[in-house]
Amino acid sequence: MSEDYTPPRVWTWEQDNGGAFASINRPIAGATHDKELPVGKHPFQLYSLATPNGQKVTILLEELLAAGFSGAEYDAWLIRINEGDQFGSGFVEVNPNSKIPALLDLSGEKPVRVFESGAILLHLAEKFGAFLGAPENRAEMLSWLFWQMGSAPYLGGGFGHFYAYAPYKMQYPIDRFTMEVKRQLDVLDRHLADKPFMVGDSLTIADIAIWPWYGRTVQGGSYDAGEFLDVQSYKNVVRWADEIGARPAVQRGRMVNKAFGEPHEQLHERHDASDFETRTQDKIG
Repeated sequence: MSEDYTPPRVWTWEQDNGGAFASINRPIAGATHDKELPVGKHPFQLYSLATPNGQKVTILLEELLAAGFSGAEYDAWLIRINEGDQFGSGFVEVNPNSKIPALLDLSGEKPVRVFESGAILLHLAEKFGAFLGAPENRAEMLSWLFWQMGSAPYLGGGFGHFYAYAPYKMQYPIDRFTMEVKRQLDVLDRHLADKPFMVGDSLTIADIAIWPWYGRTVQGGSYDAGEFLDVQSYKNVVRWADEIGARPAVQRGRMVNKAFGEPHEQLHERHDASDFETRTQDKIG
């Protein structure tokens, strides 16, 4: 591979195309093997990994429980995407797109599958009538929720891939996606200049969706690119990110389904609130 590339008339897949995560990327959908998903005792069964998209859902579930919604109890099962768990037949039944997170809602008469992180957030928030903001701000909240869903691929699959995971450094895509990520951070910084949260005076699913991507970026937790992006210049985003990151439910939610980093921050599976005290990897180890 090189920067001097002429696209062929018809593209063909080269499996050994280099780069991190190349082994799990493919141009076709569907299951690669038979594997049933485990099912626990709680109303919600989450199949995920603590990537930013996965953290959105566990943060909301922990916030719901902290707010007194006992019906939000959940079992969180670890999906190791680097090992291809997302291509098992059971997972594909819950999410035909083979991406984490995927949720099975067993709280009603019939099981309901929900996939795509934004859809899961909205499903849970509407189910419990919480973290939606004031009714008069609903359109604004939804706008920021969908802003995140449309914008984050530029940060993750665009900037993150070419800056951190591509098989070699390429100036053009790094410059292109850095420019866009900094524009997005500026959008957030200007919006948060006179607001404690993304919408209104309380936490909503818009904040919960945006924080794992952009909050963690300005806190230096994404791609080790804080200095490169000059994240400290986005002072309003930093203030917002730090305040949300200090919330106990957010700290718990970040740990669930985490299989990397410091052992005391890793809770591979979560089936009870006590698991945070007894089942992190440092305690199991």
